Amino acid sequence: MSDGERVGEVIHFYGKINVGVLRCTKGLQVGDVVHFLGRHTDFEQEITSMQIEHEPVEKVSAGGEVAIKVKQRVRRGDKIFRI
Repeated sequence: MSDGERVGEVIHFYGKINVGVLRCTKGLQVGDVVHFLGRHTDFEQEITSMQIEHEPVEKVSAGGEVAIKVKQRVRRGDKIFRI
């Protein structure tokens, strides 16, 4: 279990480009450090870029879906926590 605040979950992963699509339950922004946690996933990383509909964005609101570059594979259903 993570110490951080839960901010969403992974809904899709594009393996060739290492991009995870997140459904956010809380706002997120570039520069946040997040912890991906799931049955086979457990790593932390800083969010360096985000896109909505292929357009770069600096932040996303609760309820939004956003694509971010991830350094490792993530899986559908993995939880995301802000550290």
